[in-house]
Amino acid sequence: MTRVLVVEDDPQLVRALVINLRARHYGADAAPDGATALRLAAARRPDVVLLDLGLPDMDGTDVIKALRGWSRVPILVLSARRSSDEKVAALDAGADDYVTKPFSMDELLARLRAAVRRTEDTPLVREPALVRTEDFTIDLLAKKVARDGRDVRLTPTEWQLLEILVTNPGRLITQRQLLQEVWGVTQSNKTNYLRVYMAQLRRKLETDPSHPRYLVTEPGMGYRYEG
Repeated sequence: MTRVLVVEDDPQLVRALVINLRARHYGADAAPDGATALRLAAARRPDVVLLDLGLPDMDGTDVIKALRGWSRVPILVLSARRSSDEKVAALDAGADDYVTKPFSMDELLARLRAAVRRTEDTPLVREPALVRTEDFTIDLLAKKVARDGRDVRLTPTEWQLLEILVTNPGRLITQRQLLQEVWGVTQSNKTNYLRVYMAQLRRKLETDPSHPRYLVTEPGMGYRYEG
């Protein structure tokens, strides 16, 4: 049984979430604050965490950072905070997805299922693998890309960006995360670098670079690989 930890201080929302989760055969635990959430996460080892940012004892981003110190558990943020800065801060801290309140239960459950699939089918670790799509193939071990039977030449920087994205399928990778990973911490605000290189990758891999199918932009936040 997939276990979900709900971290939320609104009793009515907690009740609705727990009822819906248990009705769909998920195990569900609830924590009303950050300290309780961290204790339960360590004791129960949930498969997914649903996390509100506005907790009574600490900010939700601090809970994310604490969890990321020892766990790769998928974290889905549930928050009324709508600004791009708030979303990016949560994602940069290590959250996997961000759902804005109010939300539909169907949407939340669909995102939860996607998070579970990613952990079961594609762990967030970089292992040698062959990535196949209808339009191109990526050999992560040989560091080669082929399209229509022909090798695609990528620069070292293009390859680094592509490798990060395809080894985390479906996961939103923020601009800051990509910049720090590829160019280093001191270049984490150079978003123009990303735009240039992502445009180059799309020209080389996408059938219609202006409407990408695989290398998708999440405006104001980052990029996602959709396999």
